[in-house]
Amino acid sequence: MRPLRHGDHGPAVAEIRSTLAGLGFLNARPDSSDGWMGSDVVFDRELDGAVRAFQQQRGLLVDGIVGPATYRSLKEASYRLGARTLMYQLSAPLYGDDVAALQTRLQDLGFYVSRVDGYFGQKTHEGLSSFQREIGLAADGICGPETLRSLELLGTRVSGGSPHAISEEEIVRRSGPQLSGKRIVIDPGLGGRDHGIIVPSEHGPISEADILWDLARRLEGRMAATGMETFLSRPYHADPTDVERAGTSNAFGADLMISLRCDSSSNPHASGIASFHYGNSHGSESMIGQVLTGFIQREIVARTSLQDCRSHGRTWDLLRLTNMPTVQIDLGYLTNEHDASLLADPKTRDVIAEAILVAVKRLYLLGQDDQPTGTYTFAELLAEELSITETR
Repeated sequence: MRPLRHGDHGPAVAEIRSTLAGLGFLNARPDSSDGWMGSDVVFDRELDGAVRAFQQQRGLLVDGIVGPATYRSLKEASYRLGARTLMYQLSAPLYGDDVAALQTRLQDLGFYVSRVDGYFGQKTHEGLSSFQREIGLAADGICGPETLRSLELLGTRVSGGSPHAISEEEIVRRSGPQLSGKRIVIDPGLGGRDHGIIVPSEHGPISEADILWDLARRLEGRMAATGMETFLSRPYHADPTDVERAGTSNAFGADLMISLRCDSSSNPHASGIASFHYGNSHGSESMIGQVLTGFIQREIVARTSLQDCRSHGRTWDLLRLTNMPTVQIDLGYLTNEHDASLLADPKTRDVIAEAILVAVKRLYLLGQDDQPTGTYTFAELLAEELSITETR
């Protein structure tokens, strides 16, 4: 479907309005006499506000536009557990709030320890099959009426705390403070024919894609120097979708994924750096992603003049579909003169690469270092890595 926004009208707008009313974002007015249930409904200011409120709650880009991501999220939010049969399907994966509700129940009963993300994948199938086997049902991994009745009858065994967050933290703790051997996916945005915004620099015009690619290679080089295994999510001449980038990264079996992006705005005053990790309205969040985005924000802001736009939980495909903790860094607005001049400067990209590496190191130190933010240098980090290796 084409994106819908303020001022549009038609049956598709009526569907959006009806869905938001059912979800409680609009006051339901069942009589069609005032025109909002008909076939030529207008996308008015009230609907624009409801769409923005929904986007805010679901961790989407808040722009009031019902594009593919918002429309899909509206459909997912409308599913209630029991309204359809749930199962693992490779050809047509199931997403929805009913899947999230199932994951939550299985998690409360101790059969599911992964992220509550509303995606019926292999881990959800395994958790449901284990539950069915435990209570004497056919362990087919299909959530139908009989399985639902059993889930409701058993109630909750445990509550409080997130097994997924605990699991993420334990994996980081067990891997130790050294960077050597850590597997990292670096994901430079754009690529292929999509060059993005072109900005001036001392060495001539440079594209957004080349800024991101150059930063990725600088970060890759520094990480390799510490003994880390690094992978780029794409070749230079390719521009895969976020779903494809996530799939490629999962195949690497990496410990972390770091995605690099730039931002833009019709307002030339919009500026600053922001970082994003997985977090949704069901209360499920990547704890390690949240910690890492915090470190990245503080290190880059301390070392550059970029404005701090803080870190945020989002449900974007890249963050949702990766198995490892994933962060996306929006490095600044290329539509802002100050940000563009900074990012076009190779020296700034060197500083940002060092800041990201230091942030990753702080993550694995688990708060055991006391060096002030912005002061930990690449040389000091390499020396510490060498000392750890020598004492092992």
